[in-house]
Amino acid sequence: MRRQEYLRPLFAERPDRVGRDRLEILTALIGGPSFDPVYRPDIIEIPRGHAIYRWECVVNSCERTRTGGSDLCSEHQRQWVCDSENGVGRAAFVAAAQGLERHVGAEEAICQICPERPAAHSDLRLCQRHLSRWTMRKKEGDDSDSFAAWASGEQTYPGYGPCGAVVCPNLADSPLGLCSWHGSRYRRDGRPGGAAMPHSWWQRYEKFGKTVPIEYGDQAAFRRWYTAVPAHPWPGQINLRGLRPLVRAEIQWGLFVHTRRARPSRWDLGWIRSLVTTCRTLEVNSLIDFEFGTGGSAGFTGAIAKKILHELRLVYFTPAEAKEAGFLETEHFGVLFPHRMSHFDLSSIPQRWLLDLTWDYLADLLRSPRCPRSGGPFDGYRRAALELGVFLELEAPDGGHDPAVLRGEHAQRFVADQRHREREGLESLAVKRPGGAAGIVTPTTRSVVFNAIRKLLRDALDTGVADKLGLEREFITALPTAGATTGRTARRPFPDEVAQALAAETNLAEFAATYDLNDNGARDIWETTVTTGRRIGEVIKVRWDCIGRYGGLAMFWHDQTKVGNYDVAIRIPERLYEILAERQRKTLDRFTARYGYRPTGAQRAGLAHFPRSTAVRTGRCR
Repeated sequence: MRRQEYLRPLFAERPDRVGRDRLEILTALIGGPSFDPVYRPDIIEIPRGHAIYRWECVVNSCERTRTGGSDLCSEHQRQWVCDSENGVGRAAFVAAAQGLERHVGAEEAICQICPERPAAHSDLRLCQRHLSRWTMRKKEGDDSDSFAAWASGEQTYPGYGPCGAVVCPNLADSPLGLCSWHGSRYRRDGRPGGAAMPHSWWQRYEKFGKTVPIEYGDQAAFRRWYTAVPAHPWPGQINLRGLRPLVRAEIQWGLFVHTRRARPSRWDLGWIRSLVTTCRTLEVNSLIDFEFGTGGSAGFTGAIAKKILHELRLVYFTPAEAKEAGFLETEHFGVLFPHRMSHFDLSSIPQRWLLDLTWDYLADLLRSPRCPRSGGPFDGYRRAALELGVFLELEAPDGGHDPAVLRGEHAQRFVADQRHREREGLESLAVKRPGGAAGIVTPTTRSVVFNAIRKLLRDALDTGVADKLGLEREFITALPTAGATTGRTARRPFPDEVAQALAAETNLAEFAATYDLNDNGARDIWETTVTTGRRIGEVIKVRWDCIGRYGGLAMFWHDQTKVGNYDVAIRIPERLYEILAERQRKTLDRFTARYGYRPTGAQRAGLAHFPRSTAVRTGRCR
């Protein structure tokens, strides 16, 4: 999907107001009482131990920051590499490692004598000028008074103002107008613009209270540099200064909403900073303008931008505006299907009346007690409407855009075309595979299309919508039902030879080596499914305490959600019990390696037995 399709214009007839209207919406939401104030400032300070955006090393009591997308600081990462070569497990390393103190000078401090100057020494808290005076005093051997007495008698000097870099909140440490970090960055970047202070500037100017003149080779180049230079990556900080107002508000809203999700994916602060830096460098007005695949961490920044855009669509569009734009958001109705986004795109349905009919039917389903538990039925209705719409555009008068001209013969020709494509294994007129190739009409897909379009149009007939559209009854009644089991094979047990092959050690080892390189439990899930005969979804979603011994017998506890049986136990072989018990140990070890402590009590009971590799908070079920 192209990035423009993530957010369609909110007011197509007033393009000059789009940005202003969106900014007003977000400003009102960000200023509301339910918005977390942590994300309101231009410089966001993420507290230590944050559940979603944790940035400090996972080792207990370690005050240093994570590095390179890892959960460890650079020093513990180096130690872990050495220990892992000697066979030490990750959980054992994290549990045994000692926390490290923060690096000296990790944050800016203010001189205790000059409140307008930054400290050049964190322990003494002295600016460069007073540090030089104190160092010279010590070299001369003057110990006549203590440091406190000396500091109390020193003169306060005026500062150099804030750092000239647009994104920097720190104080300048010289007349050049740059803080210490950006001064070093300016030298590393080759001093663009040739900004420099005159020789002996302190002796010639500052000593006498005169303004120090700055010399430039190209002042415009220097100005471009300090406008575009990135912020210092302070620990736990996301600097949004220098961004355009709308994109800044969009990122603030996206960061907040991401924390409200039950199963948020991991967003490392380095990836977020990369997104911010790219938006600032490219002078992006809105994330709709963000080019996916750019930035220092292209894959991660693109994923974060797409997720924020999905969240923004819920804000920018009301249900009526979404209908007008040709899509449906299930979260507008308080529904989010498992493992699915809220967005259902209906814009490919050619006829406006058919698109509106489909949208209204799906919206009624979302409001009703009979709302499906998954997005599968919605995919079926969308596919059916799309297949019918494309056929009518090719075969019906006026492309089928006027429902009043449709007759029973058009429906019968559609039915015949679908059956012909099914019989000959031909491509679908409308449906595409993920790679872009046309889908093949099969007995199952044809059955789905027939049943879905019949329900859709029969509902329009029953509710009187068809009469309002002028759609003839004969067109609707000509569409047949396909039956619920058409094209489907009844469930049956595995024959002995198949079961033996599925459970053979050689095949299982090859399966794990190919599809489960990180030992996330794919082999254990498969063995449990084959041994117990449970549905794969029932096995994947079991809790950490899914096994136990009762009367000396090994038992497996699970939910049979398909038939409404919850917390059901079945007997299992000892070998499977041992496999699941070993997975319990691995799950606890991975939790310890990721969060720095071992869960106990209710938290451990709430863990998933097979947690997702991307789970952020507590290793919950998939």
